[in-house]
Amino acid sequence: MDHRLRLRRIGIDTYQEPVLYLRSDSHACRSEGFESRSRVKVMLDGKSLLATLNVVTGDLIGYDEAALSDYAWQQLGARAGEHITIAHPDPVVSESRLRAKVYGERLSEADMGAIVEDIVQGRYSELQIAAFITAAAGRGLDAGETLALTRAMIDTGERIQWPYPAVADKHGIGGLPGNRTTPIVVPIVAACGIPIPKTSSRAITSAAGTADTMETLTRVDLDVAHIRRVVERELGCLAWGGAVRLAPADDLLIRVERPLDFDSDAQVVASILAKKAAAGVTHLVIDMPVGPTAKVRSGAAMRSLANSLESVAGALGMQIQVVQTDGAQPVGRGVGPALEARDVLAVLQNTPGAPADLRERALALAGAVLELAGAAERGAGLGRARSVLQEGRAWRKFQSICEAQGGLRMPPRAPHTHVVLAAAAGRVAAFDNRRLGRLAKLAGAPRAPAAGLDLHARVGDAVVAGQPLFTLHAEAPGELAYALQYLAAQTGIVAVAPGQ
Repeated sequence: MDHRLRLRRIGIDTYQEPVLYLRSDSHACRSEGFESRSRVKVMLDGKSLLATLNVVTGDLIGYDEAALSDYAWQQLGARAGEHITIAHPDPVVSESRLRAKVYGERLSEADMGAIVEDIVQGRYSELQIAAFITAAAGRGLDAGETLALTRAMIDTGERIQWPYPAVADKHGIGGLPGNRTTPIVVPIVAACGIPIPKTSSRAITSAAGTADTMETLTRVDLDVAHIRRVVERELGCLAWGGAVRLAPADDLLIRVERPLDFDSDAQVVASILAKKAAAGVTHLVIDMPVGPTAKVRSGAAMRSLANSLESVAGALGMQIQVVQTDGAQPVGRGVGPALEARDVLAVLQNTPGAPADLRERALALAGAVLELAGAAERGAGLGRARSVLQEGRAWRKFQSICEAQGGLRMPPRAPHTHVVLAAAAGRVAAFDNRRLGRLAKLAGAPRAPAAGLDLHARVGDAVVAGQPLFTLHAEAPGELAYALQYLAAQTGIVAVAPGQ
């Protein structure tokens, strides 16, 4: 039976999850047996979506009313006072194959395609998506399943075609705080005449993604038409991939991966290569930091992930080069969107004192892209990239790209800071990258763009008692206090070996 209910807007942000709110004593709940977390089909003026039911026990909404999360409201184009119809949803056929995977069965290409299609069409709840992510991470996906997942993610979204013989890109695996080389690589490569339509993600488990950092400098929520205009004019862009339907399943999976705080190798491969293939990329360089507290922790893990990337990329007709980089410590000084943007600007502007490690890593990766895409002879890419940066061509190109995307602005500064001091003299021996990233997130990053931390020491530096090791930045005093509470319970985030 269908039930009609009058809409009331209550303004609840559930990110990208459609949620329906009903009173526990409403006729719809009582007659249909709907319970909290049930899946419900919501219909309005010929549009429909599947929503997760949350039951309200107070007087927030009336007996004959319903409310929607902001995301569901926008998807339906709802207006207050309109009437929606709700009903039980049709069975989701691919659920049986998801359950089979949970219990160890292999997914065929058709199975994977059906699951991804149902995810993109909103037929899976967050709990079901979490089950898929967990099964893929725990049971694992073999090479065929990984390729099938990648192709399914490509096929369920838009694709961009370019009239260029080579379309380049660079992607970082992540897990290393401050590793914001992309906004330096893109203008260098574009200035050398190679198109590089960069679509980046927001942070998943880190304190900042490239899109978060770039958003402190310019507009990143570009649609496909705007991306085309920017690339046709400047040969490069730095956009947020979530604003376009390029492999849209990726953002839906990331939405659930973020609170779970993990992602499997297969999902990493599919996430990277589906977005790149959909964006029309033909030549891709992968930056893979390896270190004891990085996302990739050993040479063996690096080789396994690289082999999977190369296998799937080859099947998609994409040329790829995986570059192993140092993952022992953060890159640059800033960790958090605005602080990382500050480092990027310092490198591009050739400012004295700009982070040398960020500059050199970005130049090496830009050189690799130029060589892979045929813009430099083997061994000559680094030199060409360095010349473009030193001559100011990269900075001019970066400004032009930002202007084409909506204008260049300066990153914000946090009003609240706290300096963390060395407890004793010694030499900096190690950084715990994961806990540093968590500390920056607890201070508010990336949601609060000015939040994060600023490093004052590097591995191998000699320090004395009371010398600053890093400074925490927060936009609100409560977030700063929260981060400091976490810091007080930790040891070894910055390890200082005494007496050296």
